[in-house]
Amino acid sequence: MSKDLPQSQQSEEIDLGQLFKLIGNAFNNLFRFIGSIFNKLFLAFVWLVFFVKKHVLKLVIAGVAGVVLGMVLEKTSEPVYKSYITLKQNYDTGENLYNAIGYYKSLVKQEDISTLENVLGIRTVEAESILDFQIEPAISENQKIKEFDDYLQTLDTALAKTVEYKTFLKNTNDYSHQYQQITIKAKERNNFKTVFDRIINNINSNAYFKREQEKDLKELKQQALAVSASLIKSDTLLAVYQKAIVKSAENNNDFQAQITIERGNKSSTKEFDLYTKDLELRQELVEIQRKIDDKEHIIEITSSKQDSGTIDDKKEFFGKSISPKKYYALILTMLTFIALLAINFIKFLEGYKDKI
Repeated sequence: MSKDLPQSQQSEEIDLGQLFKLIGNAFNNLFRFIGSIFNKLFLAFVWLVFFVKKHVLKLVIAGVAGVVLGMVLEKTSEPVYKSYITLKQNYDTGENLYNAIGYYKSLVKQEDISTLENVLGIRTVEAESILDFQIEPAISENQKIKEFDDYLQTLDTALAKTVEYKTFLKNTNDYSHQYQQITIKAKERNNFKTVFDRIINNINSNAYFKREQEKDLKELKQQALAVSASLIKSDTLLAVYQKAIVKSAENNNDFQAQITIERGNKSSTKEFDLYTKDLELRQELVEIQRKIDDKEHIIEITSSKQDSGTIDDKKEFFGKSISPKKYYALILTMLTFIALLAINFIKFLEGYKDKI
């Protein structure tokens, strides 16, 4: 048995050596694979540089042709006028608002002029001139970050750490933002104040939102009455205590007449406590009144450009608004580039034609 033991140890050493060799080979293959990817990417980049260099004149000509085309279309095409308003939602009206705009948009797309003029209360000429309805949240990136921070404040600390900003934006609907911008595009420079007023009135007259508004206003007014009553009692109590202090002073009772405020140990007189409470009640009453003012309107206009509209000659390119000249220059340059790539690819495939 003593002779079999060294043979067993040697066998185990051989197995471990083979294992480490396999692991080493696996890592070598992995690194070679990654290196080959970077090598292919570098070769593709070099090929692309030389491809662009070879066809740069064609691409420049396409870009110039796009600029010229954009200038011609800008001069000859009918102008498009844009009117818009920015709304503040004091209730969760966003979904209804977006559905309404979507409905008007579909009527324009279907060219259902009669229904459009009846729904919006406008003339046939005005209805025929409308090209599109649009709605989008009027919010900046900084405001989105602030909303995200406010949302995190409502969550448990452990749960808040698991929520990412991108996930928050993905799960946030556009209509949930308080400020929204509605845009009307038209062929004629018309005043669409009537249209915007009708859109707002349709939301303000919604039965559900009116009931919610009535309940909120009733509750806030009751709170205001309760705070006002407490304020009157606080003022009365403060006046009584001040009279008591004056009377004590007249009777030469110095101990009762002293007013001491020590911030360190937070000691104060009853008069100071009553005065502080009075200020808090007044501030609460102001805040309640502000809420009442906000709830007076379900939605309201904060800014507008609806008198005669402005010319909208911008084009959308990957979410960015650019001039027609830049737009057509980029489009023609990209189309030319794709066409040249396609021709080069076909020539590459023709090299394998005889091998098939």
